[in-house]
Amino acid sequence: MKFSIYQESRRGARKYNQDRIGYSYSRDALLLVVADGMGGHLHGEVASQITIELLAGLFQKRARPVVPAPLAFLQEALTKAHDAILNYSTNHNLLETPRTTCIACLVQDSTAYWAHAGDSRLYHFRDGKILSHTRDHSKVQQMVENGLLTEEEAMRHPERNKIYSCLGGMIPPEIDFGGKVPLYEGDSLVLCTDGFWGPLPADEMCAFLGSYPVLYALPQLMDRAEMRGGKHGDNLSVLGITWLEEDTAADTKNAVHTKTLPLDGFTTRLKELNADQILKEDKGVSEMDIEAAIAEIRATIAKYSK
Repeated sequence: MKFSIYQESRRGARKYNQDRIGYSYSRDALLLVVADGMGGHLHGEVASQITIELLAGLFQKRARPVVPAPLAFLQEALTKAHDAILNYSTNHNLLETPRTTCIACLVQDSTAYWAHAGDSRLYHFRDGKILSHTRDHSKVQQMVENGLLTEEEAMRHPERNKIYSCLGGMIPPEIDFGGKVPLYEGDSLVLCTDGFWGPLPADEMCAFLGSYPVLYALPQLMDRAEMRGGKHGDNLSVLGITWLEEDTAADTKNAVHTKTLPLDGFTTRLKELNADQILKEDKGVSEMDIEAAIAEIRATIAKYSK
């Protein structure tokens, strides 16, 4: 496999960043995950953290070096993440269950498969056009489909962030699947939270991603999304790849080449929970409490990563 990749997560105008993003790849398979946590501080980020770490752990167990039955794997992974979040909530007697959206994409054999719950999105770009994007699990999206709102009105609707499917909710998540979709030279896949896609018109994303690979387009789009979010801006996160043919000379310097990776080797880039960072953001919790919470999250992930 050969691809360029970019990921970034920003707090925006919020006090805490509850988004989590990450990727992992073997010699012949690549997993991309974006999760947007919901709930009080140290709850939303718990749900999103459990999700990305659990999915990465399952991927590393299954990709030898490719994942058999990709869509079945994605269904299993998101379902286990949902169960793990509920288990964490029950064990801690939480009044508010941590929840998270999730969009996960598996790429292997030059083909993309994806699954999602909530309103974090995946876009597939080719030649400056959106070939497809995921359907939000939101009431506003249902209103658009029923002809009650236009797409433009939906972007400004005050309830556009209210979703009816997520991981960790009391009702089992509605999970939608996409693929089997072939990737060609120059195609880009972009996974993002609503803090990123919300302020960006589709034609603006197409203009940037039609002219530049993700390494150059996404930082500029992040700047625009954050600026437009202003003082009320949400957390915003994006993870994207531009697919390259093995024999292409394009973007060789910045591309990831996996053919030299051992059959049992993996490269993973995830944002991990860090006690120092949490203490910096929240002076009201002790380091001992944070370390205990992190240890319990690790135990929950280990239990379901089988």
